[in-house]
Amino acid sequence: MLDETERSILLQSLHKKASDAAAIKLKVNGKPQTVEVSPDTPLLWVLRETLGLTGTKFGCGMALCGACTVHLNGEAVRSCVTPISRAAGKEVTTIEGLKDEVGHALQAAWIAEDVPQCGYCQSGQIMSAAVLLRENPRPTDDDIDDSMTGNICRCGTYQRIRRAIHLAAEIKTGGTKPAGGQR
Repeated sequence: MLDETERSILLQSLHKKASDAAAIKLKVNGKPQTVEVSPDTPLLWVLRETLGLTGTKFGCGMALCGACTVHLNGEAVRSCVTPISRAAGKEVTTIEGLKDEVGHALQAAWIAEDVPQCGYCQSGQIMSAAVLLRENPRPTDDDIDDSMTGNICRCGTYQRIRRAIHLAAEIKTGGTKPAGGQR
């Protein structure tokens, strides 16, 4: 359910003049998609409202919290401020499409470390962590802190997030298997 701020932002984006709409082609989670929207519509609203992929969350609308993080050609971007035109002809991966080795390792580690509390920020946290682990398979605490800056957890589960990223790195490189529960 959208609150009033979210509804206002969405309506402003979606209620552009019909003449502003364009057919934009992109690939989302490996599937070709064509959407008819204004080119300046935020990618977040296209994913959630046009394509029905609601795992990506609206947090702030200003790229400050990270809840809306998705991958655009493998790069972590804040979809709330990324116009759909930037995604034209590119590959977008959402939390629903994070099904590779890194994604599986992160999901297993998140469960093993009991990371989520309210869970609202978790899709953005996992999407940012996935890019980190692809670029740096054995990150240090400092690497994790630097990479995850900009992803806000209102519940303050940062220590569990860091432990889960370390565990996912171990799982991915064959060092350990998740046991379930906190380590």
